[in-house]
Amino acid sequence: MYIVFNTLHGDDIKERGKMRPGAFRGQIGVGVVFVLCASGAAVTDGQAPATAVSPTTGKALYESACMSCHGPDGRGMPRSAVGFDIPVPDFTDCSFATPEPDPDWVTVVQHGGPVRAFDRRMPAFGGALSADEIKQILGYIRGMCTDARWPRGELNLPRPQRTEKAFPENETVGTVAIDPRGGGAVTTEVIYERRLGPRNQYEIKVPFELNGTTPDGWQRGLGDIALGFKRVLNHSLERGAILSAGGEVIFPTGKEERGLGGGTTVFEPFILFGQMLPRDSFLQAHAALELPANRDRASNEGFVRLAVGRTFAQNAGAGRAWSAMIEVLASREFTSGARTTWDLVPQVQVTLPTRQHIAASVGVEMPVNERRGRGPRVLFYLLWDWFDGGFFDGW
Repeated sequence: MYIVFNTLHGDDIKERGKMRPGAFRGQIGVGVVFVLCASGAAVTDGQAPATAVSPTTGKALYESACMSCHGPDGRGMPRSAVGFDIPVPDFTDCSFATPEPDPDWVTVVQHGGPVRAFDRRMPAFGGALSADEIKQILGYIRGMCTDARWPRGELNLPRPQRTEKAFPENETVGTVAIDPRGGGAVTTEVIYERRLGPRNQYEIKVPFELNGTTPDGWQRGLGDIALGFKRVLNHSLERGAILSAGGEVIFPTGKEERGLGGGTTVFEPFILFGQMLPRDSFLQAHAALELPANRDRASNEGFVRLAVGRTFAQNAGAGRAWSAMIEVLASREFTSGARTTWDLVPQVQVTLPTRQHIAASVGVEMPVNERRGRGPRVLFYLLWDWFDGGFFDGW
């Protein structure tokens, strides 16, 4: 058996097998093609030969079905040995081996490349290898990454509207918040996230605001830009948990006099937690402090956000993934007489293309108490995991 990843540049894309519900990974400008074959036998019509292998351990199965292309150590055989020009992936490279969870690999191996808009030369192996044999092979391949600092892709849970994720990502997210009260207000934000090594990520947030609640009528322009950084402190696939911490600095780039910014720099240290639950359910938590540099313009504040949800995958995991979530938001200013404000955000996220590297989500943020001056807001985002392909690829 062999899996081939074609590394390209320029206008090409990196295509990688993935099916994780509501979360995506990859690297822009690089393309990957999956090709599998059993023991070097010919493949026709996208189907693997219906020949069984006798070994019963992951190592033996790998050596029998995969080693001729991937090599005894998983680093890949040279092109002169495999007989094709496409480079063979390096399973010892943790940046490649860890981001995708096991169900992603299993789905592509069982159903073939087209199930995720990959090359048709990646055949369906469901008739040649049993589910247990595929899992044994994957288990052996997983062991080729020996750097335990890299969190596994199973811990990359679906993205809620307001609760930040603990998993380090490579993605771009466009958000829209619509407040219909008074003259109305619309805030759009472009969020760029990039992973740095096994545990780190930096983030840039650029908001654009349209505010119709000012005495001078509609105002529009740049809001307050934010720069953030987070680091994974601890992760465990066995416990299904991941813990991260970091901070964000919000700069007063918006014009406060036009209702487009806060007028002061704000420091925001935070802690993030994610927990896998049974039956494709999950829990995520986000706690932070907001500490303005100018206390005359804003007060210190703290907030806690909690999201719970469950993912439903169509066609036994081969189709779209729907993630229903609800968030509970609590915030409070650290001033005398201040009360805690509570909000609920029911929402749903769905993956869009066959590649599953783009997702959309819609929700409504509803005040529970302290409703004076606060009303429901409609929230929307479009998420593009550019590491897994171009925006128009894989549909």
